[in-house]
Amino acid sequence: MALLCCLGVAVAFATLGSEILMPQLVAQQVQRVVEGKVVDNSGNGLKGATIFLKDTHSLSVKSYIASDDGSFHFGQLIQTVDYEVWAEIAGKKSAVKNISSFDTRKFFNLTLKIDTTK
Repeated sequence: MALLCCLGVAVAFATLGSEILMPQLVAQQVQRVVEGKVVDNSGNGLKGATIFLKDTHSLSVKSYIASDDGSFHFGQLIQTVDYEVWAEIAGKKSAVKNISSFDTRKFFNLTLKIDTTK
């Protein structure tokens, strides 16, 4: 009986410990930020451009509409996932930028250039 009681206490502490550690592990994973600006050939911000962020593991895509100066922001990205980022406006598309899970940076500032003369 005493052994069962001690075993129950050990399981309770192990469970409590995992509940305390889990938020820390999640917080460590969700720390990346990707932001930047969509510009034309002259470096002017492209208001209204759509920026796409693709998770290459799940293939899910998030989008963001560029602000008046062409800027955009994606937060709370997972460190262990690879992403592709590109912008589009009026049927024209920027080059695709890749963000690798092997890159240890937590902050990415990208310039997505769209050739609007074509």
